Amino acid sequence: MKIYTQTGDRGKTGLLSGERVAKDNARIQAYGDVDELNAVIGALAASLGTEDDRLREQLEAIQSDLMHAGAWLAATPESASRAQLHPVTDAHCRALEAAIDHLQNQLPELRSFVLPGGHPRAAWAHLARTVCRRAERWVVHLMQQPQSGGPAADDLGTIIAYINRLSDYFFVLARHLNHQAGTGDRLWRP
Repeated sequence: MKIYTQTGDRGKTGLLSGERVAKDNARIQAYGDVDELNAVIGALAASLGTEDDRLREQLEAIQSDLMHAGAWLAATPESASRAQLHPVTDAHCRALEAAIDHLQNQLPELRSFVLPGGHPRAAWAHLARTVCRRAERWVVHLMQQPQSGGPAADDLGTIIAYINRLSDYFFVLARHLNHQAGTGDRLWRP
C-alpha cells in the first residue's frame, strides 16, 4: 500500500465519514491539533526512564483516548460511521481527575505561577499542556460552527471536558516530573 494518495494535492482531504473538505476546515484543525498533542505525548513518554512505567502506561492510555476523540472529530454529526466509534465518556474525565489527585498529593503546595521548563521531561509535559489548550480552543470553535449542530448534536461536550481536564493533568504531571527529578518548579517572579 502506498502512503501517498495525491488526493489532497488540491487542498482538500477526506473525513472519516467520507466527506471531502478543505484542509483548513475547523474539523481538520481540531483533529489535527489532537493528533499533534498525541505526538507530543509520545515524545514525553519516550523521554521517561524505566522507573516511570506506570506513567508511561497512563500516557499510552491517554493517547488511545485521544485517538477515539480524533475519530469523533473526523466524522460529521449525521454520518453513519459514528455508530462504530468508541465514545469519550465522563469515566475518562474521572480517570484523569483521579490521576491528577494522585500526583498532586505528592507535591508541595503551589503559591506562585509556574514557568514552563525545568527538567526536560517536565518541559515536554508543559508543551503537551499548551498544545492541549490549543486543541481545546479548536474543538470549542468547531462546536460553535453551524454545520456542527451544537454540543448535543455533535457530541463534543464530553471531548471538550476531557481535553480541558487533560491540560490540568499535564500541568500537574510537569510539576511531578520536576519534583521527581529534584529540580522543583520554576516559579514566576513578577
